[in-house]
Amino acid sequence: MRTVHTLKELRTILRNYRQQGKRIALVPTMGNLHEGHISLVRRASETADVVVTSIFVNPMQFGATEDLDTYPRTLQEDQEALTAAGNTMVFAPSNSEIYPEGLARQTRVIVPEVSEGHCGASRPGHFEGVATVVAMLFNMVQPDVAVFGEKDFQQLAVIRKMTRDLMMPVEIVGAPTIRESDGLAKSSRNGYLSKSERATAPVVYKTLKDAAAKISQGRNDFKTIEDEATKALGEAGLRPDYFNIANSQTLQPAAADDKDITLLVAAFLGTTRLIDNLSVSRR
Repeated sequence: MRTVHTLKELRTILRNYRQQGKRIALVPTMGNLHEGHISLVRRASETADVVVTSIFVNPMQFGATEDLDTYPRTLQEDQEALTAAGNTMVFAPSNSEIYPEGLARQTRVIVPEVSEGHCGASRPGHFEGVATVVAMLFNMVQPDVAVFGEKDFQQLAVIRKMTRDLMMPVEIVGAPTIRESDGLAKSSRNGYLSKSERATAPVVYKTLKDAAAKISQGRNDFKTIEDEATKALGEAGLRPDYFNIANSQTLQPAAADDKDITLLVAAFLGTTRLIDNLSVSRR
């Protein structure tokens, strides 16, 4: 496996692969990789001959009070994990390589509607940063396919709409959430949890499952179910940010006749913000 840090290196190597007729996949990450990320790499290797994993802690998607400075940078460990997973190449650019004129002068990509609400409401500008850097990575790597985790369900919806609206020739693949044995969705931020907080954290997934069961049983009083879930999270010691029941395609509030529904949750446990989701089909 090879690691490159500049766009010039990246394009030179990828040009050779394309001349050989190789199919190229991209897995965008911010590093500090766990089994969830590695599962994306394995999924990408099933769809392409060459897998490029990008590692870039994107400052544009962090708010002023968020953990940009303390976000773990673990490039060496990430390289070892990716080598074992059969990854072909790591693209690990610097901030100046991605934003040579600085953030203030950078052209930005805004994806309307689907980026609003949920995490978009709680983290203003976050999905603008996500869409911008992913669009840039698509232009730099020019992949045939890109793989994203379903754990970040709203992010996946934003990327799908951006790709569709801007007519980018990239197939977007969503990969299932990877969980710990107790149901907690794997996340780089789980490392911030104390021992006692880690013991409490699985209640997030349990609350999702309980709410999904109510919907599967035929209940359509979604606001009441949201309130019940929010109360359960609070009683377990979390500080709920939101618990929303939405149409899986539009991410707008679910209607009684919707067939595909996704439950989305964000809650603070101590200072750590956990997110998760669960989809329900009523077809």
